Amino acid sequence: MQLFPNTLTSVKGIGPVYCAGILAEIGDIKRFSNQAALAKFSGLAWTEYQSGGFKAANTRMINSGNKYLKYYLLEASNKVRMHDAEFKRYYQIKFKEVPNHQHKRALALTARKLVRLVYCLLSTNRLYTPPTQM
Repeated sequence: MQLFPNTLTSVKGIGPVYCAGILAEIGDIKRFSNQAALAKFSGLAWTEYQSGGFKAANTRMINSGNKYLKYYLLEASNKVRMHDAEFKRYYQIKFKEVPNHQHKRALALTARKLVRLVYCLLSTNRLYTPPTQM
């Protein structure tokens, strides 16, 4: 891990193990055109069900994708939500939105938020600075 930049370990909750797993599975971040492509590669995207003017509101997660990267991102997002106030707030909002499968849904949406952060940090090569509380 000393050879890699510590951009991901600057996020509280992502330690050297999660960082190494995420970096090993992603490889070169330049392979992905945007964060949505990275999310789809990791399996953190939802199917689109639409026909004519109808578009379904409730859809399932895709079954394809890198299962190891998905695991690392889900586990890391669970730890990050415990240490970062912004991720904790986002998780709690998503948890309260539905009556069933609250934790699983909220964790998947929080992991998708983490994908956006990981893509931004790796593509710009910056350290994470948490937003200030007002």
